[in-house]
Amino acid sequence: MMVPAALLLLGALTAVLAPRLLARARWPDREPVVALWVWQCVVGAVLLCLALSMVLSAAAAWLAVRGRLFASAPHGVADAYALGAAGGPWAIGTALVLAGGGLWTGAMLTREVLRARARRLVGAAELRDRAPLLPGEDPAAARLVVLEGPRPEAWWQPGAVPRLVVSTAALGRLKGSQLDAVLAHEQGHVAARHDWLLHCSRALAQGFPQIPVFAAFEAEMHRLVELAADDVASRRFGRLTIALALVGLNEDRGVFGPCPTPQAHVPQRVRRLLSAAPRLSPVRRLRLTALATLVPAVPLLVAFVPGLSALT
Repeated sequence: MMVPAALLLLGALTAVLAPRLLARARWPDREPVVALWVWQCVVGAVLLCLALSMVLSAAAAWLAVRGRLFASAPHGVADAYALGAAGGPWAIGTALVLAGGGLWTGAMLTREVLRARARRLVGAAELRDRAPLLPGEDPAAARLVVLEGPRPEAWWQPGAVPRLVVSTAALGRLKGSQLDAVLAHEQGHVAARHDWLLHCSRALAQGFPQIPVFAAFEAEMHRLVELAADDVASRRFGRLTIALALVGLNEDRGVFGPCPTPQAHVPQRVRRLLSAAPRLSPVRRLRLTALATLVPAVPLLVAFVPGLSALT
């Protein structure tokens, strides 16, 4: 039972230490895409630790599971894990708790996907009512939809045919290539499938509100996907253009005032764009990506080392 316990300890240490290290680091704002990958690897490593511990705990608790798990393994591999006698209370309890957590995670993910689909269908129906297709217009073609509205707004309507929706007030505010920059920002979200990152992080945070790493994961996903999309737009139209577009879309909402608002991240994004901090070198980006990729490999190493050592 040492390996399942070691995996649980490793998962707990990763969940506690990794978010603190990332919070102290200064490079994520400069490289949001790399930071997104790092966060995914950290959370993936935590979930992998729990999943592997569940499987090995179940093998220690029930001989039937152990027989199936090590059925094709060479002789001596199962003994290397020292799982002990079947039916131990610690093993049974750990396996059942972790299995329940896995089922609950699946249920939360399913609920989030169904809710997102329902929101998408409602939004598409409202858009069809407010902006019906014109005669001869191709329904399968991507288009820019302009809606009457007193507030400057712009958003991407997901679906089989994604559409950029802007209000007439936004058209009055966005000058020159600012509208194109907003379009590039939203297309950056779609191309990188940021919606799936947000769905997964929200499901984990809502399913396990007592676990800080999942709450931090959700908060950072919401922040980093916006920074990554800002970078996509700025590379095509310049940092100043997308910064002015953000100001134009949000200045009437009080986000730049002294009082905190739900859109408090907007001033931070504008300051980041205007400061124009240099990117990390390609070598450092590659190093960070490689190190993050190795994080989920650690629980696999812990899980397979006893079996591999038995073969030598």
